[in-house]
Amino acid sequence: MSTKHITLITGGERSGKSRYAQTLALSLAPNPVYLATSRVWDEEFHQRVLRHQADRGTQWTNIEEEKYLSSHNLTGRVVVIDCVTLWTTNFFFDNKSDIDLSLKEIKEEFNKLCTEEAYLIFVTNEIGMGGVSTDEIQRKFTDLQGWVNQYVASKANEVFLMVSGIPLKVK
Repeated sequence: MSTKHITLITGGERSGKSRYAQTLALSLAPNPVYLATSRVWDEEFHQRVLRHQADRGTQWTNIEEEKYLSSHNLTGRVVVIDCVTLWTTNFFFDNKSDIDLSLKEIKEEFNKLCTEEAYLIFVTNEIGMGGVSTDEIQRKFTDLQGWVNQYVASKANEVFLMVSGIPLKVK
């Protein structure tokens, strides 16, 4: 595949975002890339990562990358980036909750990644659809995540909102 394309799949927790992204990727390529952005915080989470990799199967190329997604050559590939929320978390924590610096660095890295001739499928969470947190750090992160989602959506060719396992095309 030699075209630039960005799809954003968003929704609440356990809404079917990752499953939909993976199904879409496999419909486009026999050997897609799964670019996982989470940090492995403890042994239980490490086991979860291994279980998810095994569940995806051997047709996937698995890449673990916490922040610098553009450091990998993805030219000509279909790539699921799962997920934007965890990716944003990594910048937010490393920058000691500095929203402006985190947003700047995320946009720069996103823009670098999107220069590649690749079909990029981003998965993210709509964490701001609930109530307002009583915790200042959580409110800051919710703001940051909302702005990151808006930025990715503005650059995307298509956007899907997942509701109870059903994709709704937004853009």
